[in-house]
Amino acid sequence: MTTISGYDYETATASPVSVEELNLLKASVLFGPEDEAALRKAGEVLADQVEDVLDVWYGFVGRHHHLLAQFSGPDGEPISRYLTAVRGRFGQWIRDTCERPWDEQWLAYQHEIGLRHTPYKKNRTDRVESTTHVPLRYLIALIYPITATVRPFLESSGRPAEEIDAMHEAWRKAVILQVALWTRPYAPGPW
Repeated sequence: MTTISGYDYETATASPVSVEELNLLKASVLFGPEDEAALRKAGEVLADQVEDVLDVWYGFVGRHHHLLAQFSGPDGEPISRYLTAVRGRFGQWIRDTCERPWDEQWLAYQHEIGLRHTPYKKNRTDRVESTTHVPLRYLIALIYPITATVRPFLESSGRPAEEIDAMHEAWRKAVILQVALWTRPYAPGPW
């Protein structure tokens, strides 16, 4: 269990998505055993670079008012303690994406992450007054920067190009799959 505020697998509500449905999503993004292995390697490479990755991502968000607004108060000013708290969880998410088994507990926490982007739970964990939700279109659109910006960090390992390609593709598939899971709370009907 991690000690990061608001990041608790043990208290996450069970996901409405079954392991069988997760396996179908994995098949849909062509995520197989070779990707699991490559993702573990990516986790080893990224382990000492998580804060640097977060610097890049936070810089990106900070340069786009419509994204930074999701972390801002009614006055339009960013809420620094909110950004800091989310940053800690975001760093743990990187680690967990690469290292944790994708089981029922992991699925439950993915559902929790999705809920925290919607009116159901946004702002509650950190007790802030910010936007009521993150528009789904931004979650989907952020797949690209969250995947593209990781590649230079993987390349810094000096590993062979084919290994870097495999790690990067596994990361991309993992992000797409998780964003698909995070959309579940946005779609109460036929998901």
